[in-house]
Formats: sequence, structure tokens, C-alpha cells
Amino acid sequence: MFIATFVVSALGALLVNAPTLDVSHVWSDPYYRHVTKFSFYQSFLSTLLSVGLAIPVAHALSRRQFPGKSLLLKLFATTLVLPVLVGVFGLLAIYGNSGLVAQLLESFDNKLPFSIYGLNGILLAHVFFNLPYATRLLLQALDSIPQQQHKLCVHLGMGHWDKFRWIEWPRIKQQLPHVCGLVFMLCFTSFATVMALGGGPKSTTIELAIYQAIKFDFDLQAGALLAIWQMMLCGMMALTIQRLAKPISVTPGSHSNYIYLCKDTLASKCWDWGWIVAAMLLVLPPLLMVVLSGVNSQAIEVFSDSRFWLALWASIKVATIASFIAVLAGIAILITSRRLRLNTREKSADHIELIGTIILVTPGLVISTGIFLLLRSFTDVFSLAFFVVVAVNALMGLPYVIKTLAQPMLHVEQQYQYLCASLGMKGWQRFRVVEWKALKKPLAHAFAISFMFAIGDLSAIALFGSQEFRTLPLYLFQLLGSYQMDAAAVVSLTLLLLSVGCFTIIETLLKANSKVNYANPD
Repeated sequence: MFIATFVVSALGALLVNAPTLDVSHVWSDPYYRHVTKFSFYQSFLSTLLSVGLAIPVAHALSRRQFPGKSLLLKLFATTLVLPVLVGVFGLLAIYGNSGLVAQLLESFDNKLPFSIYGLNGILLAHVFFNLPYATRLLLQALDSIPQQQHKLCVHLGMGHWDKFRWIEWPRIKQQLPHVCGLVFMLCFTSFATVMALGGGPKSTTIELAIYQAIKFDFDLQAGALLAIWQMMLCGMMALTIQRLAKPISVTPGSHSNYIYLCKDTLASKCWDWGWIVAAMLLVLPPLLMVVLSGVNSQAIEVFSDSRFWLALWASIKVATIASFIAVLAGIAILITSRRLRLNTREKSADHIELIGTIILVTPGLVISTGIFLLLRSFTDVFSLAFFVVVAVNALMGLPYVIKTLAQPMLHVEQQYQYLCASLGMKGWQRFRVVEWKALKKPLAHAFAISFMFAIGDLSAIALFGSQEFRTLPLYLFQLLGSYQMDAAAVVSLTLLLLSVGCFTIIETLLKANSKVNYANPD
């Protein structure tokens, strides 16, 4: 009820401040029409490039084994939750006007043939973030092929093309609508990427237009109308994706570490390794440049600046509190929904979980805009900035918490509900003895994912941030905007270490807690 009230209040404020509920007013304005068209155009191109290139990369990774493959796949998994501005800084360090590629070309008296600002940079950044994620999803589909089918292909003497056509492509095709829809939504609602790399009015999306209307023009009515327009478009796309996407059937234990290759020729080896190397060149150099650039002479000056430490402390506070709220809210929602499912009330359970994932349809900036409009009529908005940013970030992390914990919590209830009832275990005792031991790992991962999203978020703090309250992403954006690249490099490295350190600490704790002492059988 709290989540529904929070979201409905924000949307109500948007409706009250909107000059008209007739969204055709947006389409009649040339600028808003251009912004809408560009949002769809860049999302379509980004999805086409990200998913189109992910297919051969995933196919190559499914067929080849090499040292460091597991580490590469872990890096692929972290790009989606990597703080956006860290990735943007890495791309600027490689492909920017004064980046590594520009310096190499300048040594040969040549100039960089393109500018990273505008559509080029937006597409490059979206491919950097989404191609590894799409590759992971498609690789998961390929790994679900039973090894008996691989053996049969070898036995029948199939070539690579025939095997891909008859065995692998049906699996990929089944997963494609879901992957394409997810990547399209991520690109359509992208805010920090377009904000950092957009080339002015020509390369502006709807979310950025909302931010500009409220933050710079203080045109609240235009911001409210655009927010409603954005929410309607996201809602229609979410329904379309849900209808097109079909769940893929995965056979437990079907994946084998042994790869059965059909007629492995030199051409097929070159094809596979070419795509693997290309993917590594896309993902690894920007991350490496963040590390190398972050160690510079400006580090001492940045670390001695009180603004940096205030931003760091604000980021840690926001991310920690938002993650705890998201995990607790997710547990509360799933305790209700799993009981409904076990009572064969599937629709009610789906509706309960849908409330928790409503942020996927109403982007964080839209919610922030509504809360901004709601609070300004009662109090000083910026005096409550911390609480609003925490609430919005908790709401943004909640869908990922629910997706991470839904199945494990349901399985625990199915397995132990009758035993707990017979022993009279309830409440805290049951959670400590049963739930915590069974759900320790998924709970830790849910917290880590929520923490990484919150620590790298720019959408909420961009609207509510001020000189007195700013997080590291906002501080980094301000440094990039004033072209203080060395100082920005230090802040980027700090954000990267925070994100990676969070996962590393959690993995270490999980390994330590997973050791079982068998000395005492009792």
C-alpha cells in the first residue's frame, strides 16, 4: 500500500500540473515530436546493434573454452549494474576528443573521424552496456541445449551452419523477443548516458527533456505532460514485450563443460575468435582506462577536497539505506505472494508482485518529477531531498530484488512449510533457523544488485541535488561538465572500486559462511 500510495501520489501530482491530458498536444509541438522520434530512433538502433552483435558473440562463447572465460563472463554480468558515468568516462578516455584513439591518430597527423557526443556516443555507450548483458542472456539459452543434441549433431555429421539452423537458432529465437524488449526499454529510459553524451537539442530524449523543463526552464507543466507521455509509452511497450516474450524451457543439468564441435575448420575458429576478441576490445579497454586514468596527480587534490568526501558519504548512505529498504520491502511482498501462490491464487500473487515492479513502467525520473511537483506546494523540496532520493532508489532496486528472491523464497516455503508448522516455528525463530540459512546467498546478491544500482544512479539526484547534497555520480557529472578530466578520473575509479568491492566482499562472506564443520555430527 505504501508503494502504491507513493507512486499514485507522484502520478496524481503530474496529472494536476499537466496543462492538458490530451497527449496529442505533445505530438503537435515540433520540439516534443522530435524528442519522441529521437527516443525511439536511438533505442531502435541501440537494440539492433546490441542484440544483433550479441548473437555471434554468444554463439562463439558457447563453442569455445579459454583461460579467463569465467572472468570475462563475470565482467559481462557487471556492465548492466556498473555506474553509468563510470562506463561513460571510460569510453571518453578511449574515444573522446582527447582520448587514446584521438592521440594515436594525431601522432599520424590524422583527426578523429567522428565525435563521441551526439548519436554516435549514445549508440556506443548503449552497445557497451547492453551487448554484454544480451550476450549473457543468449548464452544462457544456448547452454540450456541438452548435451544429447550436441552428440547427435556430431553423430549425424552436421556442419556448423546446419547445427546453428536446426538446433541453436530455435533456442536463440525463443529468447530474442524478451532480450530485444528488455534492451529497448533500457535504452529508451536511459538518462545518464544521454545526459553525458547527448549533443544538445538535436540528441535529446524524453527523459532528458523532462529534466531540462523542470531543472533549467522551471516549466512544471511541460515537465508533467512529458512525464505522463513517457509513462504511457513505457506502459505500452511493457505490455507489448510481455505479450511477445515467452519463457524458455531449461533442462536442469543439461549443460556440459565438454563442447562437442561439428567439423571444426580453420574458418570457424577464426570466425569465433574474431567475435570474442571484438567483444573483449569493446568491454575491457574502457574499464582498464578507468583504472589507469584514476591514478594521477589530481588524486591528492581530490581526496583533500571536502566535497568529494561529502559526496562519497552521501552515496554510501543513500545506497545502503535504499538497499535495506528494497530488500525488506521485497521480502514482505514475496512472503505475501508466495502464500497466495500456494493457496492457488496465482492472479492475486502476480498483482502483488506487479506493484513492486511498477518502477519498470514508470521510470525513476518520472516518479522524481511527480514527487517534486507534489512536495513543492507543501514545503521546501530540497530540505527533503535525501529522503526522496532514498525512496526513489529503493523503488528502483525493488524489481531486481523481487526477481532475485521470488523463486528461492517460494521453494523454501514449499519445502519447509509443513515441518515449521508441526514444530510451531514462527516469526523471527523461523527466519533465523530456516529462511536465513536457505536464502543467505540470494539475499546477499539482491542487496548487492540494489546497492550497485543506487550508488550509480543519477536520475533522482539530478533533480534534487544541490551544493549541500550531492552523490558521487552527480559530483562526477559536474566534473565532466567542467572538463576536469583528471579529477573526474579519480572519482570514476572510486565509483568502480565501490561497485566491484561490494560484490567481492559479499562473495567472500558467502564463501566463509558456506564452510560446514563436520566435526560434531549433532
